[in-house]
Parts: sequence; structure tokens; C-alpha cells
Amino acid sequence: MSRVVVGAALVRDGRVLAARRTRPASAAGRWELPGGAVEPGEDEATALARELREELALHDVGVGERVGPEVPLPGERVLRIRVCAAAGEPTALEHDALAWLGPEELDGIDWLDADRAVLPALGALLRPPGPSSAPS
Repeated sequence: MSRVVVGAALVRDGRVLAARRTRPASAAGRWELPGGAVEPGEDEATALARELREELALHDVGVGERVGPEVPLPGERVLRIRVCAAAGEPTALEHDALAWLGPEELDGIDWLDADRAVLPALGALLRPPGPSSAPS
């Protein structure tokens, strides 16, 4: 059975929060959606709330639906991204920079490969629905 790693698509005002890694050396300077491993006894929502508290000092985290595909990771792990909301401003406790990105800015930074796999779905989530294309 695969071990689950959860990532937060923390969405606010049509933008998503990206966090720049400081470690390990192979990932330093690259961007990710914040999150981490689901620990034994936790469900995905509990793990995300814990990770956002530990990494960003965020409380009152609401965890919603999954977005994008399940992404295979090394070591028999999988990454699942969930839409999240939280009150307050995030503080980078484990990263060296944070950025709120709109859908047109997602391709402009150096994402970790696993997170890059969910960018099309994330961009679609952030874009407001267009006018109906149904004939009138």
C-alpha cells in the first residue's frame, strides 16, 4: 500500500499559495504546495491541518476536495492535492519564501516535478468560469 503525502492548494481571492523549499539540497530553491506525509492514525484533512499549522502557522484550516491527479512519488508514496482555506496570513516557518500566484503565474516559477503535474488542474480551479458557450 502506498504512503500518502498531501499538499494544500491554499486558495484565496483566485490565487494559490506556493512555498519555496530550503531542503534537501536537491529541492532547495524550488517551489511546492505546502504539505507533508499523512501519519499513522491521521486522515488527509487532519494531516493537512497539522502541516499548515507546522509550516505556515495557520489555524482554522478547512480542507476540501482533491484537485488534479494522484501523483506517484519515489518510495511507494503518492501525492494528493486538496483545496484548502484558512484564516490569517501564512508565515514561512519551514520555507524561505511564500508567493500568492494567479492562474497566469503558475508556469513562471520552478516547481518541484510532482507539484508541476497538478498545475493544469490548479489553473482550471483558479480561473473564473467564462461565459456560457451554449447557443442562445
